[in-house]
Amino acid sequence: MRIAVVGAGVAGAYLLNRIPEEHEVECFEMRPEEKWYTVCAWGTSEPYISAMVKKAGFNFDDYVLHRGKRMIVNLGRGDFEIKLKGLVTYDKHRLTHDMIRGHKIHWGSQVKAVNGDFRDFDMVVDATGLHRSLLPKIQNDVVIPSVEYQVKSKELPYDDFYLRPYSGLSGYYWFFPLGDGMAHIGAGDYFGKYRGELEAFIKKYHCEVVRKIGRPVRVSPPLYCQPFSSGKVVGVGESVGTVYPMLGEGIIPSMQCVDLFVENLDNIPKYTDAVLKKYEIYAKVYRFIKAKLDGRFSLLRYWPTLLSIFVHMKRNETRYGLQIRLLDILKVMKV
Repeated sequence: MRIAVVGAGVAGAYLLNRIPEEHEVECFEMRPEEKWYTVCAWGTSEPYISAMVKKAGFNFDDYVLHRGKRMIVNLGRGDFEIKLKGLVTYDKHRLTHDMIRGHKIHWGSQVKAVNGDFRDFDMVVDATGLHRSLLPKIQNDVVIPSVEYQVKSKELPYDDFYLRPYSGLSGYYWFFPLGDGMAHIGAGDYFGKYRGELEAFIKKYHCEVVRKIGRPVRVSPPLYCQPFSSGKVVGVGESVGTVYPMLGEGIIPSMQCVDLFVENLDNIPKYTDAVLKKYEIYAKVYRFIKAKLDGRFSLLRYWPTLLSIFVHMKRNETRYGLQIRLLDILKVMKV
């Protein structure tokens, strides 16, 4: 089978290394090579992602920048700590770059339709993330505006992870250490409450701005991102909604989606079913968050949903890299 992968982000790059060797694969990336850069705060769970990266032929330990011990959560009326269980920052850009090295990449390819250029391909994979360039538009899609700075300073105020949720769970502000006086600071908020906040941080702590990235994040779950396929096009990763709505985190979920795709490469309807089952909890979390955003939230009404979210995360502490406690979740819910 001849397969075109459109998008060289984490999902596309991982997929290039996971498709069985008997298939011929080429990648099409919209940005020129010199402007290509992977976004997000580079935070993930080391115990969980290591095995996945190993399947792609790499050693995750080579890319770790900071191993966290605790996360400070600021609720505006006092802080509390979450014990970390494997949460790290890693050089996502370098790992992704290494994953695409040696593969045939068509840089600067603005692919917006499966035209004659793809007539010789048996399958085209939409790994374009938020853009979802080749699949039908999502109805009532929900995306969270966000912005992030990579900064450098000798005066950084935190030595580990820091998080501050915005009121109504509409988003959060983050500080992720990268080591050697470097950090990612960023914020995402449905209502744009973060405007000016990052600039104030940069000024206060005399930061050198290494890079600034503004990129919305899709929090619509797979259940609301159908269809996953159209003609010879099949979606993977964020293009089909694999960002955990509670945290806005999509690295591991997108890689999990790729694994499901590879396992069901010859049966796309089965792949669709597998994705819907795998990310069923995402729909519950999404409805929970959406109720908060729309002002329809009632703890009594959503208590069963909250408990199911807690049970899911508690059972998957290694996956999230955090110690999960119901009391901590309830504290955040009151923001």
